[in-house]
Amino acid sequence: MITAFEHTLAFCRNMDEKDPLRKFRGQFYIPQHHEREVVYFTGNSLGLQPKTTQSYIQQELDDWAKFGVEGHFLAKHPWMPYHEFLTEHMAKIVGAQNEEVVMMNQLTVNLHLLMVSFYRPNSKRYKILCEAKAFPSDQYALQSQIQFHGLNVKEALVEIAPREGEYHIRPEDILEAIDRHKDSLALIMIGGVNYFSGQVFDMKAITEAGHKAGAIVGFDLAHAAGNLKLELHNWEVDFAAWCSYKYLNSGPGSVAGAFVHQKHLKNTTLPQFAGWWGHDKKTRFLMDSTFVPMETAERWQLSNAPILSMAACRASLAIFAEAGMEALIEKSKQLTAYLEYVIGEINNEKNNCLQIITPKENRGCQLSIVANGYGKPLYEQLIANGVIPDWREPNVIRCAPVPLYNSFEDIFRFGEILKSLL
Repeated sequence: MITAFEHTLAFCRNMDEKDPLRKFRGQFYIPQHHEREVVYFTGNSLGLQPKTTQSYIQQELDDWAKFGVEGHFLAKHPWMPYHEFLTEHMAKIVGAQNEEVVMMNQLTVNLHLLMVSFYRPNSKRYKILCEAKAFPSDQYALQSQIQFHGLNVKEALVEIAPREGEYHIRPEDILEAIDRHKDSLALIMIGGVNYFSGQVFDMKAITEAGHKAGAIVGFDLAHAAGNLKLELHNWEVDFAAWCSYKYLNSGPGSVAGAFVHQKHLKNTTLPQFAGWWGHDKKTRFLMDSTFVPMETAERWQLSNAPILSMAACRASLAIFAEAGMEALIEKSKQLTAYLEYVIGEINNEKNNCLQIITPKENRGCQLSIVANGYGKPLYEQLIANGVIPDWREPNVIRCAPVPLYNSFEDIFRFGEILKSLL
């Protein structure tokens, strides 16, 4: 890790020249602003398009035109087992066994399907613990699951909030809440990374504490998959779900992923909402009326694969496989540390008007910044000057220097533009 940073263009270009991953930037389309590449810091919201995506999708369109329905068997990448082409690369990214991972549906759909199986409240254990100000879709999902079981949300949903005057949740407060509710806790469902603050939660410690309390533990990894080193299998997480359009660059609204730990896969008594693509594939086309679940995470599938979005996902996963998560995480740490350094340099000149609320010791590549006294107009001015971060109410600008396509020079340019606007 480089720690002797310099706030100069020459330093940044030297770092980029030495970057072993520098070639990957050229494999993505970067939006233009006045005929120059923008500084794109929004990979935590929508990743950029790999240049190979079109050819991956075109192959399936060509095979559809050529074979029609027979493309399920005769396509270059047959559609019948198409989801399986994504499994190995995706499993490596989230630290799982192949049998524990499946790509299917959308993120919140997957969370609902998994909670059907893993949120089983009774008169004693009925509470769900989550972080306060989780992404709204998670909050809606948790509330509706509680209501579906005829329970009172105010009684059953335990939300852990930052302390007064703080932006992130102290790890010890999470563990204390788990212990305090241990006798009534059915499920812990937390985002791996809080979308607002960028705080990374200690998933291993939370899982251990949850299991000690007798609860099931699941995670929403929308802002974690492709961003952090994950070890879902080794941490013994019960279930998880994630989208693929953020750090995984699969395109807007693309197919999502799901994880179920190996220890649950052969438990045929688990309740679930069933569909024919989760039926034992050896007998699926016998069209029997009795559901026979596969003994893999595939059992939670409902319908056959969305081939075109999966083709886009395959294009991105091939790049991840070539780059390697270890190398990506190392570069991510350097880029994020340099962004922090540049913000500090600007603060030295501008009376400390910028506040990074993302905890230094628990973060991925996202930094959430409060620009005191400036607000949303500053974000809008950044956009107008060729920088694309994103805005989260009431007062946060999120910046995510993604290691696959962002550079040190991007961060230098961001710093110069930001400084000129303050």
